[in-house]
Amino acid sequence: MKIILITLGIIILSLLIIESSLRLFFGLGKRPIYIADDEIGYLLAPNQKVHRLGKLTIINQYSMRSEDIEKSPSNDTMRLFFIGDSIVNGCWWTDQNETISALVKEEIEKKLSQTIEALNASANSWGPRNQLAYLERFGTFHSQVIFLIINTDDLFATRPTPLRVGIDMYYPDKQPILAIKEILDKVFYRDPKIPGMDKIVGERGDRVGFNLKAIEKMKAIATNNNSQFMMVLTPLKREMNPEPRDYEKVARKRLQDWVEVNNVPFIDFLPIFAEQENLDDLYRDHIHLSPLGNQLVSQKISELILNKN
Repeated sequence: MKIILITLGIIILSLLIIESSLRLFFGLGKRPIYIADDEIGYLLAPNQKVHRLGKLTIINQYSMRSEDIEKSPSNDTMRLFFIGDSIVNGCWWTDQNETISALVKEEIEKKLSQTIEALNASANSWGPRNQLAYLERFGTFHSQVIFLIINTDDLFATRPTPLRVGIDMYYPDKQPILAIKEILDKVFYRDPKIPGMDKIVGERGDRVGFNLKAIEKMKAIATNNNSQFMMVLTPLKREMNPEPRDYEKVARKRLQDWVEVNNVPFIDFLPIFAEQENLDDLYRDHIHLSPLGNQLVSQKISELILNKN
């Protein structure tokens, strides 16, 4: 009996040490959480501050990956409003000061003798219709520039849905009971069967057209609020090996035609990335950018904003 108690004590102590170490040194057990929304689909829950694997994530009162803000900027401040998906958000692996929006703010402040605010309204897998719903809900915050950043996949994004929140581990609505459990959930992750998701994923009709219409409405919101609307399109890594697929070429052409007709300042990073010798160094995975990729994108965006203002 004594041996059993000693063994049990050692196991419990070991688990406590592991749990404490995972929380203290890696920030596991506390992650950014989401809230479901019938119109926007989902947002990062407001007022969060998370240290995770050495990276800081701050979510403000408007579910932005930004510090808390006033509804309107001060008179001497240029406010830039970035809106997008995980590329703009940066996710847990990007520190608060290393997101594209933060890098653009830093770059422009070096060139202009005024205060720059860079708002970052974004969430994983947001498409144009999620982004439009956010703008319709919260407005432009009196920003001088509304900067939409999308990737090629976003042109085919489905309509907003809250169904994943609280079911898919990548859209948690509460913290895990234990950091150890978070690791086990990740190791043994299986795509969950979510009732109703098949219908969302199988959305019929002209998805590219639906998303272009959402982008057009975002531009109208910007114009009606005296904001300049600008856009960036980042490619999937495989689009440069050797080129986009035929359906992607068609979607890209439709977007290109739209920005030309509507005179929208626009950067397509496909030819820019294709010219780089270190293409692998620009990507973290097939879609997300590395710190070097973020730096290149932020540099080009800064140049565009400075040239237009």
